[in-house]
Amino acid sequence: MFDHNDHYHALLLRQLPPAAGQALDVGCGTGAFARALAARGLEVDAVDPDEAVIGAARPTPGVRFTRGDITTMDLARDRYDFVSCLASLHHVPFGTVGRLREALAPGGVLAVLGCYRESTWSDHVISTAAVPVNAAVRLALAGRAASSPVRAPVSPPSMTLADVREQAATLLPGARIRRLLFWRYLLLFRKPRT
Repeated sequence: MFDHNDHYHALLLRQLPPAAGQALDVGCGTGAFARALAARGLEVDAVDPDEAVIGAARPTPGVRFTRGDITTMDLARDRYDFVSCLASLHHVPFGTVGRLREALAPGGVLAVLGCYRESTWSDHVISTAAVPVNAAVRLALAGRAASSPVRAPVSPPSMTLADVREQAATLLPGARIRRLLFWRYLLLFRKPRT
Protein backbone atom coordinates (compact mmCIF):
# COMPACT_ATOMS: atom_id res chain seq x y z
CA MET A 1 0.00 0.00 0.00
CA PHE A 2 1.25 3.51 -0.85
CA ASP A 3 1.89 5.73 2.16
CA HIS A 4 2.53 9.42 1.45
CA ASN A 5 4.75 9.83 4.48
CA ASP A 6 6.85 6.74 3.74
CA HIS A 7 7.31 8.05 0.19
CA TYR A 8 9.35 10.95 1.57
CA HIS A 9 11.63 8.96 3.91
CA ALA A 10 14.62 9.14 1.54
CA LEU A 11 14.21 12.92 1.23
CA LEU A 12 14.14 13.29 5.02
CA LEU A 13 17.13 11.01 5.55
CA ARG A 14 19.17 13.24 3.21
CA GLN A 15 18.69 16.07 5.74
CA LEU A 16 20.65 14.29 8.50
CA PRO A 17 23.59 16.36 9.70
CA PRO A 18 27.01 14.71 9.41
CA ALA A 19 27.92 12.55 12.39
CA ALA A 20 24.38 12.75 13.84
CA GLY A 21 24.04 10.46 16.84
CA GLN A 22 20.78 11.31 18.64
CA ALA A 23 17.34 11.70 17.06
CA LEU A 24 13.81 12.43 18.18
CA ASP A 25 10.96 11.20 15.97
CA VAL A 26 7.76 13.03 16.92
CA GLY A 27 4.48 11.28 16.10
CA CYS A 28 6.40 8.13 15.20
CA GLY A 29 3.36 5.93 14.59
CA THR A 30 4.42 2.29 14.39
CA GLY A 31 8.03 3.36 13.88
CA ALA A 32 8.91 3.02 10.19
CA PHE A 33 10.95 6.23 10.07
CA ALA A 34 12.44 5.68 13.53
CA ARG A 35 13.74 2.31 12.30
CA ALA A 36 15.19 3.99 9.19
CA LEU A 37 17.05 6.45 11.44
CA ALA A 38 18.34 3.62 13.63
CA ALA A 39 19.54 1.79 10.52
CA ARG A 40 21.73 4.88 9.87
CA GLY A 41 23.32 4.43 13.30
CA LEU A 42 21.32 6.97 15.30
CA GLU A 43 19.91 6.40 18.79
CA VAL A 44 16.24 7.34 18.42
CA ASP A 45 13.62 8.47 20.90
CA ALA A 46 10.36 7.70 19.09
CA VAL A 47 7.30 9.36 20.63
CA ASP A 48 3.61 9.07 19.82
CA PRO A 49 0.54 9.86 21.94
CA ASP A 50 -1.52 6.96 20.57
CA GLU A 51 -1.41 3.81 22.68
CA ALA A 52 -2.42 1.49 19.83
CA VAL A 53 0.33 2.56 17.43
CA ILE A 54 3.03 2.53 20.12
CA GLY A 55 1.81 -0.93 21.12
CA ALA A 56 2.14 -2.08 17.50
CA ALA A 57 5.67 -0.64 17.09
CA ARG A 58 8.14 -3.43 16.50
CA PRO A 59 10.99 -3.39 19.05
CA THR A 60 14.15 -2.29 17.25
CA PRO A 61 17.72 -1.94 18.50
CA GLY A 62 18.56 1.73 18.86
CA VAL A 63 14.93 2.87 19.13
CA ARG A 64 13.14 3.72 22.39
CA PHE A 65 9.39 3.88 21.79
CA THR A 66 7.49 6.05 24.24
CA ARG A 67 3.83 6.90 24.52
CA GLY A 68 3.76 10.60 25.29
CA ASP A 69 2.48 14.05 24.50
CA ILE A 70 5.26 16.11 22.92
CA THR A 71 3.63 19.33 24.11
CA THR A 72 4.11 18.45 27.79
CA MET A 73 6.85 15.83 28.08
CA ASP A 74 10.30 16.76 29.34
CA LEU A 75 12.76 17.38 26.53
CA ALA A 76 16.42 17.86 27.33
CA ARG A 77 17.83 21.08 25.93
CA ASP A 78 20.50 20.78 23.18
CA ARG A 79 20.18 16.98 23.05
CA TYR A 80 19.16 15.92 19.54
CA ASP A 81 21.12 16.18 16.31
CA PHE A 82 17.95 15.50 14.32
CA VAL A 83 14.28 15.98 15.14
CA SER A 84 11.65 14.71 12.72
CA CYS A 85 7.90 15.26 12.59
CA LEU A 86 6.13 13.27 9.87
CA ALA A 87 2.54 14.42 9.36
CA SER A 88 2.24 15.00 13.10
CA LEU A 89 2.85 18.70 13.71
CA HIS A 90 -0.70 19.65 12.68
CA HIS A 91 -2.02 17.56 15.61
CA VAL A 92 -0.45 19.95 18.13
CA PRO A 93 -0.14 23.73 18.39
CA PHE A 94 2.42 24.96 15.86
CA GLY A 95 4.22 26.74 18.70
CA THR A 96 5.45 23.30 19.77
CA VAL A 97 8.29 23.83 17.28
CA GLY A 98 9.78 26.19 19.88
CA ARG A 99 10.20 23.24 22.26
CA LEU A 100 11.66 21.12 19.46
CA ARG A 101 14.06 23.93 18.50
CA GLU A 102 15.36 24.06 22.08
CA ALA A 103 15.82 20.27 22.12
CA LEU A 104 18.11 20.48 19.07
CA ALA A 105 21.83 20.37 19.65
CA PRO A 106 23.76 23.25 18.07
CA GLY A 107 23.98 22.47 14.35
CA GLY A 108 21.07 20.05 14.67
CA VAL A 109 18.25 19.85 12.11
CA LEU A 110 14.49 19.95 12.57
CA ALA A 111 12.77 18.29 9.60
CA VAL A 112 8.99 18.59 9.38
CA LEU A 113 7.01 16.71 6.76
CA GLY A 114 3.83 18.63 7.32
CA CYS A 115 0.25 18.73 6.13
CA TYR A 116 -1.45 22.03 5.28
CA ARG A 117 -4.96 23.23 4.52
CA GLU A 118 -5.46 24.12 0.87
CA SER A 119 -6.49 27.73 0.43
CA THR A 120 -4.97 29.20 -2.75
CA TRP A 121 -5.31 28.48 -6.44
CA SER A 122 -1.75 27.08 -6.47
CA ASP A 123 -2.65 24.71 -3.60
CA HIS A 124 -5.56 23.41 -5.66
CA VAL A 125 -3.48 23.10 -8.84
CA ILE A 126 -0.84 21.01 -7.04
CA SER A 127 -3.56 18.94 -5.38
CA THR A 128 -5.25 18.30 -8.72
CA ALA A 129 -1.92 17.27 -10.26
CA ALA A 130 -1.27 14.87 -7.40
CA VAL A 131 -4.55 12.97 -7.80
CA PRO A 132 -3.70 10.99 -10.97
CA VAL A 133 -0.12 10.37 -9.80
CA ASN A 134 -1.44 9.12 -6.48
CA ALA A 135 -3.94 6.84 -8.24
CA ALA A 136 -1.26 5.45 -10.57
CA VAL A 137 1.13 4.68 -7.72
CA ARG A 138 -1.63 3.06 -5.66
CA LEU A 139 -2.62 0.93 -8.65
CA ALA A 140 0.98 -0.10 -9.26
CA LEU A 141 1.35 -1.11 -5.61
CA ALA A 142 -2.05 -2.81 -5.32
CA GLY A 143 -1.86 -6.11 -3.53
CA ARG A 144 1.14 -5.23 -1.40
CA ALA A 145 0.53 -5.56 2.29
CA ALA A 146 0.37 -2.46 4.43
CA SER A 147 3.38 -1.92 6.69
CA SER A 148 1.13 -2.21 9.75
CA PRO A 149 -2.56 -2.95 10.16
CA VAL A 150 -2.68 -0.33 12.92
CA ARG A 151 -3.07 3.20 11.61
CA ALA A 152 -2.41 6.36 13.57
CA PRO A 153 -5.38 8.69 14.07
CA VAL A 154 -5.61 11.45 11.48
CA SER A 155 -7.14 14.89 11.56
CA PRO A 156 -7.33 17.59 8.91
CA PRO A 157 -4.77 20.40 9.14
CA SER A 158 -6.05 23.82 10.15
CA MET A 159 -3.07 25.91 9.01
CA THR A 160 -2.50 27.01 5.43
CA LEU A 161 0.97 26.98 3.92
CA ALA A 162 1.02 30.77 4.31
CA ASP A 163 0.20 30.35 8.03
CA VAL A 164 3.07 27.88 8.40
CA ARG A 165 5.50 30.24 6.66
CA GLU A 166 4.40 33.18 8.82
CA GLN A 167 4.72 31.35 12.15
CA ALA A 168 7.95 29.63 11.15
CA ALA A 169 9.50 33.02 10.33
CA THR A 170 9.00 34.00 13.98
CA LEU A 171 9.67 30.70 15.74
CA LEU A 172 12.30 29.22 13.42
CA PRO A 173 14.23 32.11 11.84
CA GLY A 174 15.96 30.98 8.67
CA ALA A 175 13.77 27.90 8.19
CA ARG A 176 13.25 26.79 4.59
CA ILE A 177 9.81 25.59 3.50
CA ARG A 178 8.81 24.03 0.22
CA ARG A 179 5.62 22.47 -1.01
CA LEU A 180 5.76 18.79 -2.00
CA LEU A 181 3.49 16.89 -4.35
CA PHE A 182 1.45 14.59 -2.13
CA TRP A 183 -0.35 17.15 0.05
CA ARG A 184 2.74 17.80 2.15
CA TYR A 185 5.36 20.47 2.76
CA LEU A 186 8.94 20.14 3.94
CA LEU A 187 10.19 22.53 6.62
CA LEU A 188 13.90 22.47 7.44
CA PHE A 189 15.52 24.38 10.26
CA ARG A 190 19.16 24.16 11.36
CA LYS A 191 19.93 25.40 14.85
CA PRO A 192 22.82 27.85 14.85
CA ARG A 193 26.04 26.56 16.38
CA THR A 194 26.52 29.69 18.50
